[in-house]
Amino acid sequence: MVNTCLKQFIEYLQVQKRASEYTLTNYRSDIEELFQWYQGISPLEITQFDARNYVTELTYLGLSDSTITRKVSSLRTFYQFLVGKGEVSYNPFQLLKVPKVEVSTPTTLLEHELTNLFHAAGGPSPLDKRNRSILELLYATGIRVSECVGLNISDYDDEIGTIRITGRGIRERYLPIGKAANDALQFYLEHGRPEIISRYHRSQEKAMFLNYRGGRLTDRGVRVILNKLMESASIHTNISPHVIRHTFATHMLEKGADLRTVQELLGLRNLASTQIYSNVTKDRIREVYRSFHPRA
Repeated sequence: MVNTCLKQFIEYLQVQKRASEYTLTNYRSDIEELFQWYQGISPLEITQFDARNYVTELTYLGLSDSTITRKVSSLRTFYQFLVGKGEVSYNPFQLLKVPKVEVSTPTTLLEHELTNLFHAAGGPSPLDKRNRSILELLYATGIRVSECVGLNISDYDDEIGTIRITGRGIRERYLPIGKAANDALQFYLEHGRPEIISRYHRSQEKAMFLNYRGGRLTDRGVRVILNKLMESASIHTNISPHVIRHTFATHMLEKGADLRTVQELLGLRNLASTQIYSNVTKDRIREVYRSFHPRA
């Protein structure tokens, strides 16, 4: 019964919330760890006292505050799902206090690092053309990696240079992609993607970005691509799709964009989630001021 509930919950996250593979893996891992800890009783029968003991055990194991907070958040969401299905009468993790986690400053790339990264993605092969268009698109729009790999050919309007994104909770938004990304995407679609398709006879594949076998590229595939580009560009910053997303937001604000616009472009539900990027630009302003003002 418990395993059936977990399967239904994961399907709910995947279909209704359009959660990424990375998010699904974390949820599944966090919930299965709880199942293993409560081998003596059914997880459907745990109390708030049991839940508090579990969090205490996580603390004794030396897990960081951020990891504990994430695990509790996963379990709280899972049990709320079970309450909605009538499998449990209340959520034992609902009122549980968790450690306060300081919001860290997001990692971003400097402009010269971006230039090196784009240069590394300038190869002649069909996959090089794909990689360049992915990099250009991520930086041009700040979309999530799950949104990137979820793109279909039909989501792209090459005449006006926009893409349609179906974000979390099946929310749609239309984004301009800029000339550089539009040119790279058109070049890939004309000279890269057809060669990948013909090599594996996948003419019916509707995905925008394909793997080397002609199927839809995955979240993990994009992470592998960025890691290889990072090595080629000799960049020592830990690159991920989310770093590109952070860089997009930070550079937009540095060039004068307002928070509300950046929020809409990123597909965030509330303005507070965007505020962290404003803090990044303020830090850089202070740094530049102290470095160059004669009386700083």
